[in-house]
Order: sequence, then structure tokens, then C-alpha cells
Amino acid sequence: MLTWSLFLVGAYLLGSVSFALILGKLNGINIREHGSGNVGATNLGRALGKKWGLTCFFLDMGKGLIPMLAYGTWSGLISTETSIGAAPMLKWLAVGVAAIVGHIFPLLLKFKGGKGMATGMGALLGLWPVLTVPAFAAFLVWVGVTKATAYVGLGSVVAAGVLPVFVVGFALAMGYGSGEIAVCGGVTALLAAMVIFRHRTNIARLRAGTEGKVDWAQRGRSKQTKPAETE
Repeated sequence: MLTWSLFLVGAYLLGSVSFALILGKLNGINIREHGSGNVGATNLGRALGKKWGLTCFFLDMGKGLIPMLAYGTWSGLISTETSIGAAPMLKWLAVGVAAIVGHIFPLLLKFKGGKGMATGMGALLGLWPVLTVPAFAAFLVWVGVTKATAYVGLGSVVAAGVLPVFVVGFALAMGYGSGEIAVCGGVTALLAAMVIFRHRTNIARLRAGTEGKVDWAQRGRSKQTKPAETE
């Protein structure tokens, strides 16, 4: 229990590291003073360009993936090919959730962080295979919706919404027990609700027709300059 608690604290602290702020500082800007002011990959990409936005996205993803892989390896769960039980799965998921909470509510930034999409994706990819496959499928949904509409926030909301459905469907297909399915479905549903809630301003702007589009997904479209937020 002590070691698990240390993993939780470590995951939260790693999640609290703001790569958008760090990369911005390295390039001579305070990302909180640009665009939407959000300390996330999309806002950084709008301020510094696609390269830095993608760099931040994958670094943020690593904040969720690394603690999950570390705990899974230490506990021996990552090498298990059969069902692992609801309780061990819940403890494993809690490590990923701690990283996501750290990203959204970072201590050093007065609990004003990003929106959790990339860090959450990384955390889910780390729980092999019951969440890895559905998380990757949800990521493809995010890419598809974002590319089709050029709205990152919309892609994030749709991907979060379909994730619990993908998780439950995949777990049923793989023959997981009811307890494991309840844990996976319940936790991913809560994470999806958290991500959607964090994107409530994006949803409001979409309804008002004022949400900005991202340049890299606008091929052939007229570009807007309104700030789009995701992370």
C-alpha cells in the first residue's frame, strides 16, 4: 500500500509538470499570455507552430503513459495475459488518474492546468490491453473528427464520449469479468465526463459559432483566428 501511494504521488507530480509552459519559456514566451491562455498543446501550437504543439502533445501523453507502465511493470500486471481482477485494475487505473489530475490541477500553477486529453490518452494506452486498444480507437476518432471539422475541442469531446463504449465493448469481447468491466467502464466514463466538462467553454463557443479552428486541419478552408483549446 505504501509503494502504491508513492506511485500515486509520483504520478500526480509528473502530471503537474507543464510542458507547454516550459517549451514556451524556452522559446521566449509565457504561454499563459498568448491565445486562450491555456497551458496545453493546442494553445502552444497556435503560438509557436505545429512542431512545438505536437512536441507538447506527446510529452503530455508521456506524463500519463510512463506512470502506468512503471506501476504495471513493478506490480507484474503488465505481463499478465489473463484477467487480473477488479481490485488490482482499479489500483492501476488510479495511478493514471493521479497523473491526469496533476495535469488538470497542477500544484505549482495554483491548480490551473490543461484539459487532460493527451495525458488521459497516455494513461489509458498504458493499461494493456483492455484500455490500450479502445484508447487507440478513440484517438483515431479524435483525429478523424478534428481533421474533418478543424475543431480540436469537438474532436476531444466526441472521442471522450465514445471511449467508455469502446472500453466496455472490447472488454466484453475479450471475456473480462463483470467486476473488471464495471471498473474499466466506470473509470473511463468518469474521465470522459471530466474531459467534456473541461471543454465546456469550447462547447459554448461551438454553439455560438465562435469556436476557432486549427490551421493544420484546415486544408483548403478559410482560416479563422479565434483561439481553440484542448489541452
